[in-house]
Amino acid sequence: MGVNVINLTAGPGDLYVGAFGATEPADSAINTAPASAAWTDAGGTQDGVKIMVAQDYFELEVDQIVDVAGRRLQKREVEIETNLAEPTLENMIYALNSGTVTSSAAFKYFESPTDTAATQPTYRAIIFDGWAPGATPFRRRVIVRKILSIEGVKEMAYKKDGQTLLPVKFAGHYVSSSIKPYKIIDQLT
Repeated sequence: MGVNVINLTAGPGDLYVGAFGATEPADSAINTAPASAAWTDAGGTQDGVKIMVAQDYFELEVDQIVDVAGRRLQKREVEIETNLAEPTLENMIYALNSGTVTSSAAFKYFESPTDTAATQPTYRAIIFDGWAPGATPFRRRVIVRKILSIEGVKEMAYKKDGQTLLPVKFAGHYVSSSIKPYKIIDQLT
């Protein structure tokens, strides 16, 4: 099979965060930013946005054959990972799953919540808009409908020879039997 160069893609994308259950943009609106009333642009990113779908299968075995007889899916993990290039207090809320930002005319501040082990986390949804394969510049939209930041803020370095970044890793979660955890839409026209 030869290489079809129109299927090669490159380039950055945009990341939007919304409340869990936020109204998703119509599939036909793939080339437009999601509604700002429901979705917040997380700003610039650095080092790309990684989208991972890992599947874990267990093996079916029988005594009568040496080959693996088959496999069954036992776990699926969906993750979106990036470095937010705008380490704002508002983006800290997304990285830490909660908190509040309070503003005045002269300053603003972030305060962490007083969570306990019994506190239910604040789930959100995320949209990544990037580039899809195609002869003309087509868009690809990835929607993960229930996410949680799973690593917190491991490190946010302030240094003289580098940019301060806010690294984040969001994991997708089960929504319901009728709502799939994620969706990928490619623009065709």
